[in-house]
Amino acid sequence: METLVVICGLYNLAFALFHFGFWKMFRWDSQLKKLSFANRGIMQILNIQISYYFIWSAIICFVFPTELLTTALGNWFLLGNSLFWLLRTLQQFIFLRANHYKIHLLTFIFLIGTVLFLVPTLSRS
Repeated sequence: METLVVICGLYNLAFALFHFGFWKMFRWDSQLKKLSFANRGIMQILNIQISYYFIWSAIICFVFPTELLTTALGNWFLLGNSLFWLLRTLQQFIFLRANHYKIHLLTFIFLIGTVLFLVPTLSRS
């Protein structure tokens, strides 16, 4: 089960790297100029902060897999991450209501995160 927790860390680390690519992927150098000063800054700050969260969460999974599996605090951490990914999945249907394969693929990947972080909590005796 510790291996699964490490995989959870890798999953979040992959999303941090994905978010670092947003500037280029979404052409933020030109696209964000269309937003107000405040909205432009908020978008970039939120992206940096979510990347930080993913990295920090990954580090916790890499360094403390046993504690995450065997303590109440660890299980709450895993459940919280599972809920994060479940809420992110649901937000796909609210904010990205397009019928496009990339959106469907991301939705599926977010569901994987929900399950990855949930499964270790179910094994606790």
